[in-house]
Amino acid sequence: MQKIQLATDLEFSRIVLGMWRLLDWEKTDQELLSFIKESIESGVTTFDHADIYGNHECEAVFGKVMKNQSALRDQMQLVSKCGIKLTTDKFPDREVKYYDYSASYIISQAEESLKNLETDYLDVLLLHRPSPFFNPEEVAKAFDRLKSSGKVNHFGVSNFLPLQLESLQTYVNEPLVTNQIELSPYSLEHFENQNLDYLISKKIVPMAWSPLAGGELLHPKTDKGTRALKAIKKVAQEIGESQLDKVIYQWLLMHPSQIIPILGTGKIERIKTAVASLDIKMSLEQWFQIYIAALGKELP
Repeated sequence: MQKIQLATDLEFSRIVLGMWRLLDWEKTDQELLSFIKESIESGVTTFDHADIYGNHECEAVFGKVMKNQSALRDQMQLVSKCGIKLTTDKFPDREVKYYDYSASYIISQAEESLKNLETDYLDVLLLHRPSPFFNPEEVAKAFDRLKSSGKVNHFGVSNFLPLQLESLQTYVNEPLVTNQIELSPYSLEHFENQNLDYLISKKIVPMAWSPLAGGELLHPKTDKGTRALKAIKKVAQEIGESQLDKVIYQWLLMHPSQIIPILGTGKIERIKTAVASLDIKMSLEQWFQIYIAALGKELP
């Protein structure tokens, strides 16, 4: 499967596998290891994590099966995120959910992810969400220490808007390689707020979380979802494609910003379906038919 170049020494698979729902898959250690191997064999070599996923447990479950799998580690790219402090039974003293981007917390969480994932380094570390209390000098300090120690190779952000990313980039020495944002034919925010235009201008590749809009595109509960689904079905019929999710993935993949969809599935069949979406084609007009249907009005 084709790769996407994020930096001179960093490539992601064109499709990424997200680990947010890993615990929901209820796989045994052997089943999970086999699933990881099958995913890599299908061409999906990039795995997306966060310190808080599964109430801080997903990374450790993944790492448990990856222990002593150095050859497998060499074939994959590991992404993790940090910065969110949840109110959870693991931290009973916290009264509210909040964000912490102090240098000490970023470093401690990156080191915790390394420990849990049973790896010596992260390919990419992302800041999970922008914060109303944000000191970029602290972030720069953390990034420098993690980079110089070999614990993190590259850095990026998640859910940031253009000015937020631009502001951070002026302080950090390493180029930010990605912004992980919500993108789908249902979620058009970043098509309209100039975020994708900004990322193209800076040659930063976006990652798309919730590319199927949490099921809203295939099983809509809103008028917007119903409109989008009708257009997706029309395009699918025109190009002779029976699997609607392939049409949705291709809609994202063909965008000039080189969007990388993140799958949240524990089923290898769905991974193979997403990979197969790389081989289908739709016209520019068909792309706009889906966009306009979700938008709910004609273009100006």
